[in-house]
Amino acid sequence: MEYEELLERARKELPEISEEIARFEVPKVKGHIQGNRTVISNFHQIAQAVGRPVEHLLKYVLREMASPGDLTSSALIIGTKIPASRINEKISQYVHDFVMCPECKRPDTKLVKEDKINFIKCSVCGAKEPVRVKL
Repeated sequence: MEYEELLERARKELPEISEEIARFEVPKVKGHIQGNRTVISNFHQIAQAVGRPVEHLLKYVLREMASPGDLTSSALIIGTKIPASRINEKISQYVHDFVMCPECKRPDTKLVKEDKINFIKCSVCGAKEPVRVKL
């Protein structure tokens, strides 16, 4: 066999390359401005997609926005007018700080609290790093 034939045969036997990182996508904020308030209708879905308790994400977003808010069974109501792009930015920062593994950059992590310190524990690579941001 010639080199090209061997190379082609080897390529056919290789497994398909999958983009594991691409499987994790944070949903964009869906909502509207109602008077002096911002209503986010898919906040529960965002918290579920990032795999964190909705209360934890809520506390982070409201603190970062420096605004009061109220969580209902269907939406988050923020007490001021805030553009969706700014909320998406803060949620992306939350994912970076509290969800993504600092070692392997995968989202398959859990928040673990030990001796008053929160850790991000990765179920893929086993890394355990302290959370750098306080809530």
